[in-house]
Amino acid sequence: MPLKTKANLHISCENCENTSCLINRNKAALQDANFFENKNTIRCKKGQQFIIEGAPVNGLFFILKGKVKVLRTGINGREQIVRFAKEGEIIGHRGFGTEEYYSIGASALEDTILCYFSKDILQKVLHENPLFTYDLMLFYAEELNASEAKVKTLSQMTVRERVIDTLLYINRKFGNTNDFLKLTLSRKEYADYAGTTEEQVIRMISALKKENLIIAKGKKIGIPDIELLKKEISEHNFYLDT
Repeated sequence: MPLKTKANLHISCENCENTSCLINRNKAALQDANFFENKNTIRCKKGQQFIIEGAPVNGLFFILKGKVKVLRTGINGREQIVRFAKEGEIIGHRGFGTEEYYSIGASALEDTILCYFSKDILQKVLHENPLFTYDLMLFYAEELNASEAKVKTLSQMTVRERVIDTLLYINRKFGNTNDFLKLTLSRKEYADYAGTTEEQVIRMISALKKENLIIAKGKKIGIPDIELLKKEISEHNFYLDT
């Protein structure tokens, strides 16, 4: 396992209120498998990497609290952000069961709490529990559909449209508070997700601000009129990427 856990940090799955978590949704089916006793709870500081690309696959992480970016190394060693994740989502599943090494890395975007189950424990319960296995299979199918839709859509977008799509994606996934997106990213992180350069993101954000399509204060970005910004990329059906 890539991180050490704090001995005094343990949050029971039985009392978890994270209803979007795959484990939580299957609590009743997993009660008899002694599954919850084998969980490790990990606390990550902002910026801490808890999955290293190329490291052996030892298990899966479930986000209990916090926000995470999932990344991989692209052409010429450039970092590419594959997706962002929040409470209830799974990290490390792309290599689980099919590969010996993680094909992605993952870092905490803020102080984050993770629930970790080893590969051996998960494989055992998947063999014994068809309901849990079926739910995980549906999760994989949804992930594949979203991934394919994103690749297709981004390949047809201009740089401006990709930046707008990224802003709308962040808004859909994390929401907003006090007129600004709840997830604050650097311009480089926007570029690494949108598949462009930091310089182009800076120019596009400046242009969108002048057109009153967004507001910006330091790293914080807000969208005053969601429907107006949607119209900029309406032909690409942005609803596919949730």
